Amino acid sequence: MEHRVPHDVGRDLAKAATIAAFASYKQKYGEYSPTTTWTSDYRATVTFSVKGFSLDGKILIEDREVVMDMDVPFVLRPFRKRALEIIEREIQLWCKRAKNGEI
Repeated sequence: MEHRVPHDVGRDLAKAATIAAFASYKQKYGEYSPTTTWTSDYRATVTFSVKGFSLDGKILIEDREVVMDMDVPFVLRPFRKRALEIIEREIQLWCKRAKNGEI
């Protein structure tokens, strides 16, 4: 499932904001064991654990969007919307902070 988060801070600041968002997410929601691995300058893989299952995804930082693509097992589909809402909120918050020179 693909989900796009718009931004207006440019690719490099969007990446910094995404890194900060996932660090914040990891601190707030550590029980979901979030991990992020950058596979290139603007691509990353992410993993979350929920109720013993794993959600795997990819992130691509584009010029005007952060694109997330998550593989969600059928049993975890009820959690998909909530997870994406939290991630989107964090990315938007950190993009705003990046735009204001806070990171």
